[in-house]
Amino acid sequence: MNVVGIRFKNAGKIYYFKANDLNLCFKDKVIVESSNGLELAEVALANIDIDKDKFDKDLSSVIRKASSRDLEIDESNKEEAQEAMELAKEKVRDHQLDMKIVEGEYSFDKSKITFYFTSENRVDFRALVKDLASIFKNRIELRQIGVRDHAKLKDFHGSCGQKTCCSRFMTEFNPLSIKMAKDQGITLDPNKISGVCGRLMCCLDFEEDNYLKAKKEHPKKGHKVSTVDGVGTVVDNDYIRGLCKVRLNLDESDEEIEDFYRIEEISKDR
Repeated sequence: MNVVGIRFKNAGKIYYFKANDLNLCFKDKVIVESSNGLELAEVALANIDIDKDKFDKDLSSVIRKASSRDLEIDESNKEEAQEAMELAKEKVRDHQLDMKIVEGEYSFDKSKITFYFTSENRVDFRALVKDLASIFKNRIELRQIGVRDHAKLKDFHGSCGQKTCCSRFMTEFNPLSIKMAKDQGITLDPNKISGVCGRLMCCLDFEEDNYLKAKKEHPKKGHKVSTVDGVGTVVDNDYIRGLCKVRLNLDESDEEIEDFYRIEEISKDR
């Protein structure tokens, strides 16, 4: 079966649709029908042949490649969604709800509008939904998201100066821990290891496996090792450059020195 993989959002999950005999390319805009109604999406995987038995349900088909008129409608929908979001914020204040509307989104055919919100607690928004439905005259969905999803949605920039990893290429969030920062020798200052979402930076996870592997290859601090200059004690490790800092006494002068040695140049002293 010839299919294409599409995304509804940047760095979003990939969904498969039948190509419907269309010859599509990477980044092409297409119109598809989803549970939200008609939607404009982007091709992430161009035409590929996959065994239909790989899927546990029948796939929907791409309706058409998006035209210039479709793209104009999408832009218009985005502008109207921003206006709808401002009105939704007013209604949240009127209902005195503990929630913050962070984004609004129309489906392509405007049959549904989704409002994304953040909140520290569960929110009973049934009265708000009825109020909004009476104003917009279509289906309303209020979807609670976490702070990491909020950062992904808004295309923030990180301390590195680039767009956040979650909004550029991450399709899911892995668990993070302060131990990762300790493994990598990074400062534990919350202001230095937290992303714009206020949680630990996702990039801590990217190098963790490499650091764990390097730590197994490097001798621990305080261990005795043999070098070309004699036996010494490990005082530090540079996992990035594959170096080990050793303190030793020179036999001829009894002078104590500290120097870096490559891992392959030293061995544990027996």
